[in-house]
Amino acid sequence: MRLRLWALVLVAVLIAAACGGDDDGDGGNGGGGDEDEANTGSVSVFSAMEPFEADALNAIIDEQINADADYDAEVEASGDFEEQIQIRIEGGNPPDIAMLPQPGAVIEQAEAGTAIALEDLGLDIGEMEELFGAYLVSLGEFEGKHYGIPTNINLKSMIWYPVDDFEAEGYEIPATWDELIALSDQIVDDGGTPWCVGFESGGATGWPATDWMEDIMLRTAGPDTYDQWVTHEIPFNDPAVVTAGETFGEIMFGDGYVLGGADQTPSIAFGDAPGPLFEDPPNCWLHRQASFIPAFFPEGVEAGVDYDWFPFPDIDQAGTLFAGEMSAVFRDAPEVRDFIEQFAGTEVQCAQGGEPRSSRISPNIEVGADCYANEELADAAEILTGALEEGNARFDASDLMPPAVGSGSFWTGMIEYMQQGPDSLQGVLDSIESSWP
Repeated sequence: MRLRLWALVLVAVLIAAACGGDDDGDGGNGGGGDEDEANTGSVSVFSAMEPFEADALNAIIDEQINADADYDAEVEASGDFEEQIQIRIEGGNPPDIAMLPQPGAVIEQAEAGTAIALEDLGLDIGEMEELFGAYLVSLGEFEGKHYGIPTNINLKSMIWYPVDDFEAEGYEIPATWDELIALSDQIVDDGGTPWCVGFESGGATGWPATDWMEDIMLRTAGPDTYDQWVTHEIPFNDPAVVTAGETFGEIMFGDGYVLGGADQTPSIAFGDAPGPLFEDPPNCWLHRQASFIPAFFPEGVEAGVDYDWFPFPDIDQAGTLFAGEMSAVFRDAPEVRDFIEQFAGTEVQCAQGGEPRSSRISPNIEVGADCYANEELADAAEILTGALEEGNARFDASDLMPPAVGSGSFWTGMIEYMQQGPDSLQGVLDSIESSWP
């Protein structure tokens, strides 16, 4: 099972959808666009990315799509994406395309009847499953139809470190959880602070803490129990989840482990958190975050020289956590279909991989290692697709859960855990369980 895909399917099938057929002519929500439908001259794309990431992506779109198109496409970024996308949709003014970070939100829009099924856009789901693998395609499925177009993925099981200083101190890359704890203790004994952590993210504050829980849950409970947790086949306060939370607490509440202390992490912006890695000497030595985080590193730092990464170590079982955006379509029109086709195509996807300000990993199988901005990003793409082939990779749990939990009580519960300390864990998990719709 491989994840880097889309061009082959979209080029063949979307062209057919855009150029042919006897459609119903509605052109609105629910699909079935018409080849004679007037071109509005624009394609609006709404995303949760940071403004500087959108600027980098828009530069690529301008050069490789807009320059030769009879429309103008633009990505709009919002720090309050989760709230704003709901406001726009409920107000009857959705974007043409929304880059949704949570597959659960894709399903929510499908259930509400606002998103357009990929089948109604003319996509062949069987071909997609052959190229993407059934697991990824299934994340956007609702009542037999599919609503999510993978346009970006990211590896989450990564720990970043200042490679030059790290090697100078004689520190070794840990291969197990016990070795990671031992390394943290060694750094404390040497007078340093092992971890820099930040969980603040505007209206989405708390999501980086849920990533920690998910990485650990996957490795302590295993993929099958992880899946049961996601679908609520086991409760949120199940003993397996308690174990994951306690293991998370070993890092967050370890004596001298976290820069500023766990209770300060909710006020530290996740993009600012790795900054102390690059101070001289480093003010912290380890930072767990996804493959996109180099976009937030200080200007001028060099991959492989100033920083590198190693995989989040296995605990009781192996596992790899990943996430990504699934783009949902809200208007079926020729220019929208053309943009999707080109945006998911090899040329544009390769250009995105080569832009360090966005650090996007492509789900297009035609995007090779030479497309990526550096070896670190190329390695992340290779490890992610390898884990998917092995069957132990899982999508970010909070992004799959109902939004009331995944982007609600789970986020806020982890912040409460950080602020109130280890004794609050059971109460936090009980509260999240009671919030499940």
